[in-house]
Amino acid sequence: MFLGTPAIAVPTLDGLHASGFDIAIVVTREDRRRGRGSEKSSTPVKLAAARLGIPVTHDLSDIQANDLDAGVLVAYGRIIPVELLQSVPMINLHFSLLPRWRGAAPIERAILAGDKQVGVSLMAVETSLDTGPIYARAEIKVGNRTADQLRSHLAELGSQLLVSTLERGLRNPELQVGEPTYANKIDSLDLRLDWKKSADEEFRVVRVGGAWTTFRGARIKVWKAEVCHGFSDCSPGTLAGTDVVTGQGFLRLLEVQPENRQRMSAKAWLEGARLEPGERLE
Repeated sequence: MFLGTPAIAVPTLDGLHASGFDIAIVVTREDRRRGRGSEKSSTPVKLAAARLGIPVTHDLSDIQANDLDAGVLVAYGRIIPVELLQSVPMINLHFSLLPRWRGAAPIERAILAGDKQVGVSLMAVETSLDTGPIYARAEIKVGNRTADQLRSHLAELGSQLLVSTLERGLRNPELQVGEPTYANKIDSLDLRLDWKKSADEEFRVVRVGGAWTTFRGARIKVWKAEVCHGFSDCSPGTLAGTDVVTGQGFLRLLEVQPENRQRMSAKAWLEGARLEPGERLE
C-alpha cells in the first residue's frame, strides 16, 4: 500500500513500481476544486497511480489490512488510525534530518533557519508526529537552492533511499537523537520581507517562494534576487535601482510580480514605475 498526495511523493511511487514492488493500492486525498472553476482536479499521486494502472482509494476504511505486508507513506497529509498502524507496518519517508523539522514544512523551515544541510529520513510510523525510529537517512547541502529545487532533488533521493532500503531488507531502526524542532506550515506572514533584517536572511525568504513586500500600498512579489554586500546610510527598504537597502547589505531584485500583473524583470518593473528619489519598499 502506498499513501501520498502531492507531487513530491510521485518519484517514490514511480521508483517502487519500476523496481518491481507489488503495490496493491494507492491511498490519496480527495479530488479538490482549484481556482474559481467548478471542476475538481486529482492529486498528483492519483494521476500517477492511474498512469501506472494501480487502484486508488480516498478512504482508509477500504483497506483490507490482512492482504498487505506494509504501507509506505510519503506526504500523505492525514493521521493514520491506530487500528491500522497495529495491523500493518508503516514506513514514512520524511523530508528532513529527523528529529530536526518534524511536521508539515521541513524544507521551507530549513531554508528560513539557514540550515547548511537537509535530507530525507526513512522511519517507522508511530501515533505521534514524526517520532518513529530511523531505518535510513541521506543528506545534501542546501547551498543557494530554492525550495522547489531542493524538493525535486530530495524527492529523487528519497525514492532511491527507500527502494535500496527495502531491497536489502529492513533492519532494526535507531531511535532519533537530538533536540526536536517543528516545521509549522508556512503562512503569508512568514513570506513578508522585513528589510530591517540582513540581505542573507531576506534571500532565504525569496528562495522559499512567494516572498512579498509592498510598494505604493500594493503588494509586489519577489521571485528572484541575489545578495550584494555593501553599506548604505539610507533607511532599510530604500530602492537604489534594483538594489534594496537591508539591515545588512543589499538585496538585488531580479524578477518581481506587481499585484494583478505577470512576472517581469525588476528592471522592466522599475522602468514602468518611474521611481521617485527615496522611495521605499515597505
